[in-house]
Amino acid sequence: MTLEPSPRSELARVRMAELSEKTGVPVATIKYYLREGLVPPGERTSPNQAKYDDGHVQRIKLIRALMDVGGLSLATVGEVLAEVDTGEASPHHVLGIAQQGITTSPQVVDDEAREWALATVRDLTERRGWPCKSGDDLVIQALVGVLCTIREVGHGWYLDKLDDYAEIADRIADLDLEGIAGIESLEKIIEIAVVETVLGDRLLSVLRRLAQQRASKAYFAGVAGDGQFGRRSP
Repeated sequence: MTLEPSPRSELARVRMAELSEKTGVPVATIKYYLREGLVPPGERTSPNQAKYDDGHVQRIKLIRALMDVGGLSLATVGEVLAEVDTGEASPHHVLGIAQQGITTSPQVVDDEAREWALATVRDLTERRGWPCKSGDDLVIQALVGVLCTIREVGHGWYLDKLDDYAEIADRIADLDLEGIAGIESLEKIIEIAVVETVLGDRLLSVLRRLAQQRASKAYFAGVAGDGQFGRRSP
């Protein structure tokens, strides 16, 4: 495993305790990462002492972002880091691995519903020019599950808006990635992309609810009982 040092790493070598302080990760956890090969060894200064540089700080922060924010398993984190350390993987490929890791497990659906949803997904991705991998792809499975739920609860009309939502999703994806396209560090690209995806999902959820309050007031203005949105003040 190799780790490219930052240009200032020769000026920023620290001991384990200082590495823990810089990253906010306990010494015992850092030692575990070292044993598992997730973090490369530091520069030995004695049989029981080593020093670490800015590259180690960045690697540990990446691990914590993948696990704490992204919710990736240790095995998936190891897979992502192994690809990074080959020095040959593209950001597109490694982000794909990370994306699979942060996608929630799909729900179980019956064969008929699954085939219908997969056909809907294939039509959508073809229209949008999106890649459509096999039905085993976790992201595709997650979308299949959502579509099946929409149909099951009797809100098929919602599917008429699928292309509109997909268009918005395309714009969001561009916003997510355009800010990191110029970053050279693959580790930093992955960290930012995972954090943006997970926190972005939460941000969009809250913004949507605020926007719905505005839309609700506009659409239902003048309707009997129209008043304060949400809970009444005590």
